Amino acid sequence: MIGYVRCECSLFNIHSLKEKRSVVKSVITKIKQRLNVSIAEIDDNDNWHRATIGIDAVSNSQKKAEQELQKALKMLESHYQIEVMKMEFEWL
Repeated sequence: MIGYVRCECSLFNIHSLKEKRSVVKSVITKIKQRLNVSIAEIDDNDNWHRATIGIDAVSNSQKKAEQELQKALKMLESHYQIEVMKMEFEWL
């Protein structure tokens, strides 16, 4: 089972693309190190107040994949400069 979530995020207290990349890269690296998911910034690369992040989890059951995705979302939402505005789930 493959689970995918697309997260559209707003970023706070960011004043440049360089600062945005630093924040997004930091949170993506932390999630990759702690969880068994694939994660990347997939859109809004030139907009320093927004980021679109895609997260994938692969497992033999939907329940396990969903658990990993939920953990990743909690870590993403816990970052003080990021607010998840919209999430879209997809199962393959």
